[in-house]
Amino acid sequence: MNDAEPVAVVTEVDDVTADMVITELNKRGVPVVRFDPSDIGDHLSLSARFGDSTDSQATPAGTLRTPSRTTTLEGVRAMYWRRPTWPHFDHLDAPDARYAEAQVRHGLGGTLFALPNCRYVNHPLSNRTAEHKPLQLATAQRLGLTVPPTLISNDLATIREFITEHDRVIFKALRWTPYRRNDGVGLTTWTEPVTADEVDESVTVTPHLFQAQVPKVADVRVVVVGPTVFAVRIDSDLLDWRADYSALTYTPMALPIDVERALTAHLDHFGLASGSFDLCVTPDGDLHWLELNPNGQWGWLEDETGLPIAAAFADLLEQGATQ
Repeated sequence: MNDAEPVAVVTEVDDVTADMVITELNKRGVPVVRFDPSDIGDHLSLSARFGDSTDSQATPAGTLRTPSRTTTLEGVRAMYWRRPTWPHFDHLDAPDARYAEAQVRHGLGGTLFALPNCRYVNHPLSNRTAEHKPLQLATAQRLGLTVPPTLISNDLATIREFITEHDRVIFKALRWTPYRRNDGVGLTTWTEPVTADEVDESVTVTPHLFQAQVPKVADVRVVVVGPTVFAVRIDSDLLDWRADYSALTYTPMALPIDVERALTAHLDHFGLASGSFDLCVTPDGDLHWLELNPNGQWGWLEDETGLPIAAAFADLLEQGATQ
């Protein structure tokens, strides 16, 4: 492979996790072209050609240009799809803005999704598919992972019956969604306990996810990067450890080989090169699978434990596509 072939890093302006990987690539002399889809215009331009060549391995062909680098589309060896943002065209009338946004997503985005000779970490369409929790749950159970009893429903009677049956039940969002109050303050949805008396007819509007609460003694975040598995035990007294990072302690750990293989197979099922899993540990030492974040955060885990996660991502990206 020609060392001049760059790695594309697609992400928002402030992304410390991407910075860690870029630093690793810079140490190795691997060129990087970094951009965000919202840069389209003066700071990002694309030209892609289809049908001009008989070489099916070179389609699309063309160029991608940022203020600091110009690269051929067919020359991108790998793409790290991190936390991109899309333009909103607030200066346009609403119908024109919707039209413009669609053209960027399907023109720029569609071309970036189709690069030849490119390793995606991860392919955006694979990320999108893997974000569906019902698919995650079904796949985990088929692979032999221990999944807590879970209900997805908008039927009030069924929900109350499930909560009564399992006594201690939690509610979690089917998909994280950014929320802001009218005054601009950001909000989030934590995993919370719920009782049968607390649910009412409002649950019939949309499906909700309810899950039997596992009697855990610790959580585990597992970051799988290609063939490499990093597992970190997270100790706290919190139901949802994300609620207070200052209350956490971290210990790198080894997973049972059958669990490790099942998690790798879970990613393979969705065509993912990497992903972050949440598990928990019961008092008897059993591991229960909770969920997959196909594009989860991991930078703070490297800071806390010294695990070489950024180097593992750089390994995949430097290698590029494999047959």
